[in-house]
Amino acid sequence: MTDLSKSYDVLVAGGGNAALCAAVTARQLGASVLLVEHAPRAFRGGNSRHTRNLRAMHTAPTEVLTEAYEEEEYWDDLKRVTAGNTDEALARMTIRASAGVFGFMKSAGVQFQPSLTGTLNLSRTNAFFLGGGKALVNAYYLTAERLGVEILYDSEVVALHLRDGAVTGADITHKGFPAQVTARCVVAASGGFQANLDWMRQYWGDAVDNFVIRGTPFNRGRLLRNLLDQKVAAVGDPTQCHAVALDARAPKFDGGITTRLDSVPFSIVVNRDGERFYDEGEDVWPKRYAIWGRLIAQQPGQIAYSVCDAKSVPLFMPSVYPAVVAATLAELAGKLGLEPAKLEATVARYNDAVQPGSFDNTRLDGSHTDGLTPPKTNWARRIDTPPFTGYPLRPGITFTYLGVRVNERARVLMEDGRPAANLFASGEIMAGNILGRGYLAGFGMTIGTVFGRIAGEEAARHARN
Repeated sequence: MTDLSKSYDVLVAGGGNAALCAAVTARQLGASVLLVEHAPRAFRGGNSRHTRNLRAMHTAPTEVLTEAYEEEEYWDDLKRVTAGNTDEALARMTIRASAGVFGFMKSAGVQFQPSLTGTLNLSRTNAFFLGGGKALVNAYYLTAERLGVEILYDSEVVALHLRDGAVTGADITHKGFPAQVTARCVVAASGGFQANLDWMRQYWGDAVDNFVIRGTPFNRGRLLRNLLDQKVAAVGDPTQCHAVALDARAPKFDGGITTRLDSVPFSIVVNRDGERFYDEGEDVWPKRYAIWGRLIAQQPGQIAYSVCDAKSVPLFMPSVYPAVVAATLAELAGKLGLEPAKLEATVARYNDAVQPGSFDNTRLDGSHTDGLTPPKTNWARRIDTPPFTGYPLRPGITFTYLGVRVNERARVLMEDGRPAANLFASGEIMAGNILGRGYLAGFGMTIGTVFGRIAGEEAARHARN
């Protein structure tokens, strides 16, 4: 049984990928480590248990990645999706460090599947975990337990006592009861605040009632709020988040990756008025899927509908919920709750604007519309082959980007610019340093892994000294 009366070298707040990388690294370096996970054991791992892959730089083919994905291309991809809202020094450091994570991960029991091929364009950029995120989380927990990391489930670090930039103690709850912990260093890795709907409502108003929280319901931002209230420097726009298009029939919390819909590039997307509102073919899906949640959040009623025909259905992963299928567009509109004449008119305008082209779902093919607002710049084909298929879409929030500012050694910074004496951060609670907006598939796991290892190493070193 864990003895909370003793002092630990390192206290890790959180239980997902970033927290586990920090805990395992610190323990490997000889530090005594206590990891405090808000969720019960069966739901441990935060959002990480819903993940599938990690984006990694490499200069040549590897066991699990094809060709090469070098720093400048990686950086260009990130710069484009964030529109430059990123700390270039921290971003480039993360990109370079991603090339070296595989040895650590494999030593901790993480296994990878062969490179992915097909329509997702990820075989060159993203390494997929064998068994998905839950297998990764389980491997890290087994390694942590074997190394002697002490773990508390059903527990939460609710407050840190900061005095002149130094943590002097921590308040936690353990299975509903209050307790105190002392540690020489703390790693904050407790995620964002997306499951705290009252906090989200401050920025989005009542629209949050139509949001789906696709990740863990345990990321409520309690520790983040506590730190920001104690003059820890904030980073990131509180309205920015990783938000994808989810099936509107998904559960309010914890539906995970299976509720995501990948039909958008090969369809048109209309709002509840039957109008298109954004270019569905702007870029390959791994670079654009995380903008669609925010786009839908800005539509009336926070609802949209993906509409395609029989030609496109084989091109994307099947949905976890049955597709809405009909013999005619008017019938499909009725089933989706849209005005039939309006949907038929929108599709007719789109079809008339589609230009002849050589359709290729594996690349940016230039098949486009002409004279249509908004345009469709790739994968534009007429929607004219029954049966017609539709999906209702809601904004699916994964994690928020408001967080704590850190330096390159994962040390948390105070509002006056000073580094905190013994407080480090990793994962979603600090991802806003690099992700000011937008998202790249697998990059959240990259940030968590890289900064988790740095935070664990720095905390262990500081505790020893």
